[in-house]
Amino acid sequence: MSKLRNLLTPFLALIVIAIGNYVIVAQGAITGEWTADYRTERSDGTKKIQLNFSRKSGKGKNQMGSSYALSDLRGLSESQITAANTPVRFSVVREAGTIDCEGAFNNGKGKGTFTFTPNGDFFSAMRSRGFEFDQSKSRSGDDWQDSQLFAAATLNVTVALADDLLASDFGKLETDDLFKAAIFKIDGKFAREMKETGFPNLTFDDLVKARIFKVDADFVREIAKLGWQNQTFESLVKMRIFKITPEFVAEVRAEGFTDLDIEELVKLKIFNIDGAFIRQARSEGVPLEVEKLVQKKIGVFR
Repeated sequence: MSKLRNLLTPFLALIVIAIGNYVIVAQGAITGEWTADYRTERSDGTKKIQLNFSRKSGKGKNQMGSSYALSDLRGLSESQITAANTPVRFSVVREAGTIDCEGAFNNGKGKGTFTFTPNGDFFSAMRSRGFEFDQSKSRSGDDWQDSQLFAAATLNVTVALADDLLASDFGKLETDDLFKAAIFKIDGKFAREMKETGFPNLTFDDLVKARIFKVDADFVREIAKLGWQNQTFESLVKMRIFKITPEFVAEVRAEGFTDLDIEELVKLKIFNIDGAFIRQARSEGVPLEVEKLVQKKIGVFR
């Protein structure tokens, strides 16, 4: 468990950094600068705009960024983005408030200034649901309410998302959990699917971990088909961390390892022992045992 915790620490730290970057300290009106890059997303091949916001505060420069579909940016067209030296004015309109931007684009890249106008009705709606945007655990400055609303706007945190999470019985949720849910795409549907595949008692932080390591209902069912039903959630996370795929399982099973448990598969992966190595080792008289193969790999087998 301690090894797994050590592996998770950098990822959990990234969550804290992400939340910190998205929730900034505001002094009066929230204004600053924006830059943009129109590009193709690696994940799905669609064209999106990477829009980054930055502003100065008493604690230095604060930055945040997210990918937006062109339809998310009111008043901006593809022809404006891709033209040379084109002045633009556009807005990101969210439930939490509106980010008005002006500046210019030049062949897919843009820059300018922005002003954020928070929506007090959104704040009131969230407060009625138990989410106090001015009482975050990570509070570190004045006018925190407006800066959190700015974070909610950039991430598109909505009242519907809050209602969905509350209805999914995650237990007590903090305002920062709404940001995590938006960043990692955690909703009631994902929670229900995980519960239905054998994990009824996962916490909200477990679901964050599941998203980070791509443990979903399909993966749980896939592992069950390989003969590992009722595995612990931590075991599934470990399989993802060490890239224990169905293809790798089939590869080592084809070499005679038909009843390995997940810990033994992890050990094979750690020492980069694959089907080819197993065949070569066996031809040299190494017994078909995980420990013996590890000894062969590190050069101490006798």
